[in-house]
Amino acid sequence: MYWDLIVFVALCIIVIMFFKNFSSFVYFLGIFEILLRILTFIKENIGLPDVAALIGKYVPENIPAILSKYATGVANTVLQWVFVILMIVFETYLIKYFLKKRKF
Repeated sequence: MYWDLIVFVALCIIVIMFFKNFSSFVYFLGIFEILLRILTFIKENIGLPDVAALIGKYVPENIPAILSKYATGVANTVLQWVFVILMIVFETYLIKYFLKKRKF
């Protein structure tokens, strides 16, 4: 059904309500994407078929998979590009943080 979309949108709304800034939302997207990709890796490389089936049934592979599941055509293309732009912003934030922590 729509449970993965509902959970994703609810978490996005909670992050926006509590943190109220763009960078927190971008960090949330990055963290959520990394978590989904780790779970997908575990699903594909674990030796326990029951756990792999459980993860495969209830956990989407990544955020673009969620977007593709519920949007088609031009809407899907626009959402995918928005996601890519947000991931570029996430990468920029990480690079800025890394460079700021550098000590000479």
